[in-house]
Amino acid sequence: MTPGSVRSAAEVNEEIRALWRRTGGTLSAEERAEYELLVVEWAAAVRGAVVKAA
Repeated sequence: MTPGSVRSAAEVNEEIRALWRRTGGTLSAEERAEYELLVVEWAAAVRGAVVKAA
């Protein structure tokens, strides 16, 4: 994740889904780290969308 990322939650979610499809549901340590970063980015995007809506 890069600071100031402007990807939407939907975009990040699709990347998460692609990661799971690509790995067949079993993550290596490296893939787990990638997944964790994606989840943090997704959560930030969701929070950003909620703040904009308010």
